[in-house]
Amino acid sequence: MTETVHTPPWVQDAIFYEIFPDRFATSVRVEKPRNLEPWDTPPTIHGYKGGDLLGVVEHLDYLYDLGINAIYLTPIFQSASNHRYHTHDYYQVDPLLGGNAAFKELLAAAHARGIRIVLDGVFNHASRGFYQFNQTLENGRASPYVDWFHFRDFPVRAYDKAVNYEAWWGLPALPKFNHQNPQVREFIFRVAEHWIRAGIDGWRLDVPTEIDDDEFWREFRRRVKAINPDAYLVGEIWHRADRWLRGDQFDAVMNYQFTRACLSFFIDAASLNRQLIHEQSYGGIHVMDASEFARTLDDLLTWYPRAITYAQMNLLDSHDTARFVTIARGDTTALKLALLTMFAYPGAPTLYYGDEIGMEGQRDPDNRRAMIWDPSKRGREMLAYVKRLIALRKKYAALRRGALTNLHANEKSYAFARHHPGAETVIVALNAGRERVSLDLRLDRLLPEGARLIEEWTGAELVIRDGFARGLPLAPRAGSVWIATAHTMT
Repeated sequence: MTETVHTPPWVQDAIFYEIFPDRFATSVRVEKPRNLEPWDTPPTIHGYKGGDLLGVVEHLDYLYDLGINAIYLTPIFQSASNHRYHTHDYYQVDPLLGGNAAFKELLAAAHARGIRIVLDGVFNHASRGFYQFNQTLENGRASPYVDWFHFRDFPVRAYDKAVNYEAWWGLPALPKFNHQNPQVREFIFRVAEHWIRAGIDGWRLDVPTEIDDDEFWREFRRRVKAINPDAYLVGEIWHRADRWLRGDQFDAVMNYQFTRACLSFFIDAASLNRQLIHEQSYGGIHVMDASEFARTLDDLLTWYPRAITYAQMNLLDSHDTARFVTIARGDTTALKLALLTMFAYPGAPTLYYGDEIGMEGQRDPDNRRAMIWDPSKRGREMLAYVKRLIALRKKYAALRRGALTNLHANEKSYAFARHHPGAETVIVALNAGRERVSLDLRLDRLLPEGARLIEEWTGAELVIRDGFARGLPLAPRAGSVWIATAHTMT
């Protein structure tokens, strides 16, 4: 581990919003082909809805009002797939999204609102339409680019089920780069540099463990950080990631370990859709009680250097998973409890578009439904709740930078504190059970005798006596937030 681990300070204040561009919003300013799926119909694997980057521009005020200050865009470069992980040209934004001009407008409009933009970097594999691969497809062994990929023999069989080159998960459309080729490495580094110079605020790196070369990622970091030291580098790694999180490769990873813990604690055994869990690569999920949940969240905070822990991209679902609320079979109380925990836990909370209105979705492609903009079809109560959570995190520095202390964990009730020197102490209490509970929390190590706790949304008060806040009430399947600040000390 390097002596000093530096991560971008802004990430601790970030509220991320993941956008799948084809499904978020469409603008009449981007010319469309005629063969598009109707917006409100179920998505298909290959179909396009026609979302574009100018549609995102036209909904930035919605995101700003929600409280979003960072956007993670799934791939936007020219591609022959609606998800655009099949990159044709890393320097051209897909014309269906509005091209480079639309992205330039989006970047400027987002930055004008204080919203940062992180792009998806797909550098493990390209596509059959990528120039150097297509050149070899046409010219075979005589191609100047024959060593950019891993060909086993010729001619190239790019449309057979059994391809004769290395491809991601054996998919013919996704040929893997030869990262030992210095020209390939330099090509990728220059792509990364180009978009950082263009003004993006970081890269989310797709399947980076499959580029099994630490020096590749060290050089990637050096090249990016030389241009913008505060660019965010976050890897898509679903398991413990010590190897990549020592301060010399990535700033953070997508924190699917946090996701798994929330799935295990907040969703009742009867509600947990185990088939979806199995299909979404989460591995074994078992129902946790509060003690195991508390130990798990505590353990996650010990894995990496503090700077990295507080820069983690925390999430409940994504374009690669079924929606959290769908895994919970529609139980919005489970989603609300998990959201409250995510917004109060160290690391950057991340919403997958539509989470804020309770959008549902099973496995791909159903988890990539078109965004619901019709007010009569949206989850208004959930939207208001998420706005409250975002405002809460922005209001209290302790929730962004404070240490975490467990206060109570028993059966299905859990409470913890976030506290930061010179700032307030925030206590979050959660009841994942079906019965009302009353908690007695020992707080003498955090707060002085006589300190008052005020519940953030109801104004209810508790006073610390003999080192305890006694009788803290918790309704079934609900949470509460209690604040002790300097002016609440008696």
